[in-house]
Amino acid sequence: MVRPQNELGSLRFSRLEKERLLLALVFSLLVHLVVWGGYESNKKHGWLKKLFPPKHPKLVLLQPKPPAPPVDPTIFVDISQASADAPKTAKYYSDKNSRAANPDTDADANQPKITGKQHDMPKLNDTPRPTKSKPVNPTPPAPPQKPTEEKPQEAKPASALQPGMLQPGKPADTPTPEKDVTPPERPRTIRQALAQANQLPGLQMQQDGGVKRHALSSSLDAIATPFGAYDRAIVEAISQRWYDLLDSQQFADSRTGKVNVYFHLNPDGSVTELKITGNSVGDLLGYVCQEAIEQAAPFAKWPSDMRRMVGTNFREITFTFYYY
Repeated sequence: MVRPQNELGSLRFSRLEKERLLLALVFSLLVHLVVWGGYESNKKHGWLKKLFPPKHPKLVLLQPKPPAPPVDPTIFVDISQASADAPKTAKYYSDKNSRAANPDTDADANQPKITGKQHDMPKLNDTPRPTKSKPVNPTPPAPPQKPTEEKPQEAKPASALQPGMLQPGKPADTPTPEKDVTPPERPRTIRQALAQANQLPGLQMQQDGGVKRHALSSSLDAIATPFGAYDRAIVEAISQRWYDLLDSQQFADSRTGKVNVYFHLNPDGSVTELKITGNSVGDLLGYVCQEAIEQAAPFAKWPSDMRRMVGTNFREITFTFYYY
């Protein structure tokens, strides 16, 4: 039987055609996997750059990173000896510039070595507590003494003394006012000399380290600011009033710890928003610290340079009292 010429064949794939199609799909998948894997590997390891280095490398200009803005120091430190130049960076500020130094320059660390007894506040020397500014029980003033009348000396006869003649006998001793001729005790060491200087009271701090800059006594890196002298006067006034209150009530020295008092310092020198933010010595000694600030205020008005630098209507101050 002869099949007609216009009869169409079957649309189904034969077995051979299915195997060829499956083989083509597998081959295509393998090619894609190889290309994708090579791309990722080259991006990670840079094989093509190692095999075919560029003959004319492009010059890429790297923009330098802008320097970080300097952080203003926020911790006041009492400086006894000023330095001619200021440090580039410092975490302390004062009314004078100071560079970190040590008498012994064997070690080289980021901070000077200071051999003290406390680790809480920066202090370079042991300075005793000041005397009372106002005694609790003042002694009454002594009554004024009446001036004594001087007796007129008797006139000597003219014949007794002649011009050019010497009077026999010893000259009369003239009374001299009594003076305290005892010289003050001179300091025997540099530490004693610094302790006698105009420094804020406190105990010397203890800090491990060492720097290569040599000096007769240890010093810290500190930057003088336009309001360093203003803040030093505030610290001195509050400290003096604090010691006066402690002496007037004769508190026991058995408690140790610290008290943090936060307040706003206004441009006219007044104090507002006064509150205790930390206390480890009890309510009574904490109240003494708060009263020391209230009674020492108001302080002097802000200097013009300080007003320009602050730029706000108040400064946030945290004053820390330490009981040892």
